[in-house]
Amino acid sequence: MKIAVIGQSLFGQEVYCHLREAGHEVVGVFTVPDKDGKADPLGLKADKDGVPVFKIPRWRARGQALPSVVATYRALGAELNVLPFCSQFIPPEIINAPRHGSIIYHPSLLPRHRGASAINWTLIHGDKKGGFTIFWADDGLDTGDLLLQKECEILPDDTVSTLYSRFLFPEGVKGMVQAVKLIAEGRAPRLPQPEDGATYEGIQKKETARINWEQPAEAIHNWIRGNDKVPGAWTEACGQKLTFFSSTLSTEGLAPEGETLPIPGAHRPGVVTGAGLILFGNDDRMLLVKNIQLEGGKMIPASQFFRGADSAGLELTEEDLVTAEAVRGAWKRILPNVLEVEDSTDFFKSGAASVDIVRLVEEVKELCDGLELENEDIYMATTFGDFIQLLVRKMRGDNKESKCVIDHVEKTVNKLTLRMPHQLFIGGAFVDAEGGKTYETINPTDGSVICQVSLAQVSDVDKAVAAAKDAFEHGLWGKISARDRGHLLYRLADLMEEHQAELATIEALDAGAVYTLALRTHVGMSIQTFRYFAGWCDKIQGATIPINQARPNRNLTLTRREPIGVCGIVIPWNYPLMMLSWKTAACLAAGNTVVIKPAQVTPLTALKFAELTLKAGFPKGVINILPGPGSVVGQRLSDHPDVRKIAFTGSTEVGKHIMKSCALSNVKKVSLELGGKSPLIIFADCDLSKAVQMGMSSVFFNKGENCIAAGRLFVEDSIHDQFVQRVVEEVGKMKIGNPLNRDTSHGPQNHQAHLRKLVEYCQRGVKEGATLVCGGNQVPRPGFFFEPTVFTDVEDHMFIAQEESFGPVMIISRFASGDVDAVLSRANATEFGLASGVFTGDISKALYVSDKLEAGTVFINTYNKTDVAAPFGGFKQSGFGKDLGEAALNEYLRVKTVTFEY
Repeated sequence: MKIAVIGQSLFGQEVYCHLREAGHEVVGVFTVPDKDGKADPLGLKADKDGVPVFKIPRWRARGQALPSVVATYRALGAELNVLPFCSQFIPPEIINAPRHGSIIYHPSLLPRHRGASAINWTLIHGDKKGGFTIFWADDGLDTGDLLLQKECEILPDDTVSTLYSRFLFPEGVKGMVQAVKLIAEGRAPRLPQPEDGATYEGIQKKETARINWEQPAEAIHNWIRGNDKVPGAWTEACGQKLTFFSSTLSTEGLAPEGETLPIPGAHRPGVVTGAGLILFGNDDRMLLVKNIQLEGGKMIPASQFFRGADSAGLELTEEDLVTAEAVRGAWKRILPNVLEVEDSTDFFKSGAASVDIVRLVEEVKELCDGLELENEDIYMATTFGDFIQLLVRKMRGDNKESKCVIDHVEKTVNKLTLRMPHQLFIGGAFVDAEGGKTYETINPTDGSVICQVSLAQVSDVDKAVAAAKDAFEHGLWGKISARDRGHLLYRLADLMEEHQAELATIEALDAGAVYTLALRTHVGMSIQTFRYFAGWCDKIQGATIPINQARPNRNLTLTRREPIGVCGIVIPWNYPLMMLSWKTAACLAAGNTVVIKPAQVTPLTALKFAELTLKAGFPKGVINILPGPGSVVGQRLSDHPDVRKIAFTGSTEVGKHIMKSCALSNVKKVSLELGGKSPLIIFADCDLSKAVQMGMSSVFFNKGENCIAAGRLFVEDSIHDQFVQRVVEEVGKMKIGNPLNRDTSHGPQNHQAHLRKLVEYCQRGVKEGATLVCGGNQVPRPGFFFEPTVFTDVEDHMFIAQEESFGPVMIISRFASGDVDAVLSRANATEFGLASGVFTGDISKALYVSDKLEAGTVFINTYNKTDVAAPFGGFKQSGFGKDLGEAALNEYLRVKTVTFEY
C-alpha cells in the first residue's frame, strides 16, 4: 500500500520504519520544519532512506488549505495517510484525499481524554486502565470512528514517561502497523465512538499545573505524576516556586521525621527525610516526592533540600567547563541517536549498554589525566549534569557525599586500639535509635560495661526495611552486574582480613570467645565464607526446558533464578560474626538487600562489619544492622509486609514463633537453624585416642556454645570406663582464663543469664540421679566462667539426656556392646536432628550408622568439621533450609518460569 506518513518525533520515526519493514511503500513524509537547525527524527530518517520529505510550516491560510501544499500532496498518489503523532492541524482536503482516508494514533482509550495531554489526564484522573486508540481521522476533535484499541494496567507509581516507555510507545508502534495491515486486507472496522463516558481536557501548561492541597494524598500523587516531567506540578514554598517529580504512595515504614517544609495551603507542613520529601493530603495520608526542581531549574534529590549550596551543585571553574565540554563530546560519540547532550540527558535511557560503560570510563580516563572511574560511578550519576558534578568532585579529591561520620568507642585491648561503632546502621549511616534509647553491652570476662549501644525500636526497623527496599528496587545494587557484585564481596572479605585481629579481639571482648579460636574460626571462617559466595555471584543460572509445542507455532521455556528482595536475618550470640557471614554472604551473592538483627548481647562485631561494608563501597541501604531485643526487632521483621524472607538461627521455641508470624504476615520464605541434641556414638573398635580428642572438641569447643555440640555421647560398654577416665584427665588440663591470653583454652560463658541456666541444668542432672564426675559449678572468679562438666550414668528419661545445655557439659551414656540398632534407636529418639557423629574402625558400620542417623550432618571419625562449601542445616525440629555451599543460595532466590511462543 502507498502511504503518506504525516507527523513527527521518534514515535513517528519508528512507525515509519516498521511500515517499510512490513512491505508498504512510503511515498512521502510530511513533518515539521527544522528547529534550531535540527531536523525532526522522522524527517531525518526518511531523508536518509531517499523518501521525499516535506517540511510544512503551515497547511492553511485564513482557514483554507494552501493549494500548493495540496497539489504537492496529491502528486504522491498516497492510498492512506498515517498520522502517528502530529502536532499540526491537517486540513480535510488532505485527510480525506486518499482512497482509504487517514488514521490517527491517540494515547488514551477514546472517548475518554479527547484532546491534548491525554497521557497526563489519564494519570491525573487516577484511571486504573490506560492505553491507546487508532481511529479514523475526523475534523480534529478526536471523535472519529474507532479502528483499534489496546489497554494496559496503570501502575500505582506510573508517570507519563514510564507509561509511554512501557506500553504506549512500543505497543503503539505495533498497533499502527497492525491497523495498516487490517486496512490493506479489507478487515479494518469503523466503530462509532460512544459519547457515554467521553471527556475532553485541554493541554496541560505550567500555569495550570499548580498543586491544589485541599484533596486526599492519592489525588495529589496523581496530579504530581500526571504532570511529570512536563509541565511539572508545582507549589510555592520557602519564597520560591518548587516543582515536584517522582511521587509515590509507597510509604510503608517511613516515619515523618526530619526538617519541616512549610507549604502555604497544605494540610500539614512537608517533612524532608533521608528518603525524600513527605507530603500530606487532607486525609492525613502520606506521599513521598523524591526529586525537586528549584525555581532556577536545578533538579536536586528532595532529601537534600535543606543541605545548602553544596546540594545545589559545585560551582564549575573555567577549567571545569572546558573538561565538561570535552566529556560532553564523549557522550555524543557514545550516544549517536541523541541530538543534543543536555544536563538532563540520561546515559542509559538514551540507549547506552554495558559495553558503553567501559567506553565512557576509558574516555574519561583519557580526557581527565588518568582519572579512574568505576562502573558503579556511572550508575550513581546517570544524567550528564550529575556525571559532571561527580567528575569534578573526584578531580578535586572532594568526596564529601560518600563519607559517613562514625562515633567510635575506642578501647586499647590486646595491644590494639579498637574503634567500635555503637549506633544503628541504617541506609549507609550510623544513627541513634528512636528516642536516643541505648543499653549496656557487657564484657563476660569480668562483667564490666564495654559501652552503650543504640537499642532499636519498631520505627527503626521500619526505616531500615524502607532503606533496604529502596536499595533493592531503585538503587545501584540492582543495576550493577553480578560480577561487580562479586567484586564488592571480595573487597569486603579483603577488608575483614585486614581487620582480622581487631574483629577477633572484639569477639573476645563482647562474646567471651577465646582469641586464638576467634582468629581461626569466628573471623577466619567468616572471611572464607564471603570469598566463597563472591565466586558464586556470576554463576547463578537458570535453565531452558523443552515443553510441548503449541503447533504450528513453537515454544521456548526458560527459568530465571532471581533475588527475593528485602531479607531479615536474625543471628545468635555464640558466633556473632560467623553466623552473620554464613547467612549474609549468600543473601548478598543472590542479589538481595538485608536487615540484620545481631543478638542483643553481642552486637559489636556486627557493627564493625557495617563499617567495613562502607569502606568496601556497598551502596547505601543494601546492608542495615539493628541491635535490639528479639521481641521488638525480630518480631517486627517477621511481621513486616516488605520483608520477603527471614533467616533465623536460635531456639526451636522462637523459631516456631517466627514461622507463625511469617505465615500470618505475608507468607514469607523462612529458613531456620534451631536447637540440637546431637548424638555422638563411640564404638569399641574406634581409635580411642582420637575419639577422646574429638569427643572433647565435640562438647567443649567454643565453651560448649556450639549449635552442633555433641549433646549426648553414647559409649560402647567395653570402653566406657576407659573413655571417661581419659576425658576427665583431659578436662583437668584445660586452662580456664581470660580469652585474650594465648594459653587460654576455655573462656567465659557468653552472658550471665546463660551462666545461671547452666548451673540450674547441672543441678537438675544431679537431682535426677546422673553421676556428676567433675565440674557443674561457676568458677569462683569475676566474670561468667563455668567449669567444664562431665556427667555419666545418664538415662534416656532424664532431662539432661533430652534437652540441650548449650554449654560445656558432656553427657555420657553406655550402650551394650555390639547392639548397633539399639543405640541408633536411642540416638534418634529426639525431636532434634542438627548433627551427629560416629567413631568406628569399621567402614561398613560407619556407612550403615550414617544412613540411619536422622540428622542434617553426620561426622565419621571427626567432629565439628564444617566448611564453607558444604551445606549445613538440620532435620526435624532443628529446622530446615541450608547455610553454606551452593544449596544456601536457594534460600535467597526465587525461580521464575518464562515461556515464549514464536
